Amino acid sequence: MRDLDSPSPGMNPDGQGTKGLRIEDLAVGMKANSERVVTEADVALFAGLSGDHNPVHLDESYARATQFQGRIVHGMFSASLLSAVIANQLPGPGSIYLSQTLTFLAPVRIGDRVDAEVTVTDVEPDSMRVSLQTVCRVGDRSVLDGSAMVLMQSSCP
Repeated sequence: MRDLDSPSPGMNPDGQGTKGLRIEDLAVGMKANSERVVTEADVALFAGLSGDHNPVHLDESYARATQFQGRIVHGMFSASLLSAVIANQLPGPGSIYLSQTLTFLAPVRIGDRVDAEVTVTDVEPDSMRVSLQTVCRVGDRSVLDGSAMVLMQSSCP
């Protein structure tokens, strides 16, 4: 029986696969997503890691006086959820971010469940590049929209 505290072969410590999809496995329209409920700890840790200590994220009394009328989650935190989907699922381990565009459409609040989704929009086998539509939603509302391009590796270990 496998020790539940150690990953199985081919898995990293988070239980994700260590091998991504190959470019020939990809097709326009393929999708992957991940959901996460944003916590107070997430916001505090992201502020510490990023160095972004804007009080609109951290100070409720300050944030209440802004157009947001309360604290909002760092926009780049939501964007990082997209990065996780790309790195872990589609195309997965071994893919390398080349570019990302982001349009922030609505604020995310602590306690919101963010659904980060990527969709393959183009596959370029000759250049080993994949284009992705990226979106984050809270419920039925889009809060972030964009596109990404990733480079696939010719072979992954």
